[in-house]
Amino acid sequence: MISQAAKESFERIVFQAARTRLTMNPAHACEIVRAAVQERAGQGVSAQVHVLTIVSIGFRIVLLLQFADDEATRSYYAGQTANRALPEAALEIGNLCCGAVNQQLVEHFPDLGMSTPYTLSSDCMGHLDELEPAHLAAYDVTIEDAARLRLTLCVCASEPIDFTAQVADVHESAGELELF
Repeated sequence: MISQAAKESFERIVFQAARTRLTMNPAHACEIVRAAVQERAGQGVSAQVHVLTIVSIGFRIVLLLQFADDEATRSYYAGQTANRALPEAALEIGNLCCGAVNQQLVEHFPDLGMSTPYTLSSDCMGHLDELEPAHLAAYDVTIEDAARLRLTLCVCASEPIDFTAQVADVHESAGELELF
């Protein structure tokens, strides 16, 4: 139900969102490698998965993020602010990533909505087939050769999806005020 062009578009959009929102600095290196969906994210994977959802009339996207439970990942994400735990930082960063995906998709699907991110046990990853996805892909993401996470893209479609997204380079805003 999902064309090859749409699958490739979803991937380009997710990759751009990962490179611009999962990194703490846009200049940081972000390596993304396709992985088998059934594989765990490696040794030390978190016992939690952060779930983010984008919904349209014709489809539902479920982004699942599993941050590695190691010192390098904790330091990269939670070490920026004192007394900040990795799960808290992961939900915030994941929400930014999902928002970037939503922004790109709204050009093609104006009826999108995002859910509030939530956390589940990583045991749920073995049950993704029960969602009957039309497209399912997993990626191992490494940032600055240190922070590691698994990003899983699950697209469930109730109608045919065919679109081609032109993903442009995004100018990162530092939060400056724009005057018109």
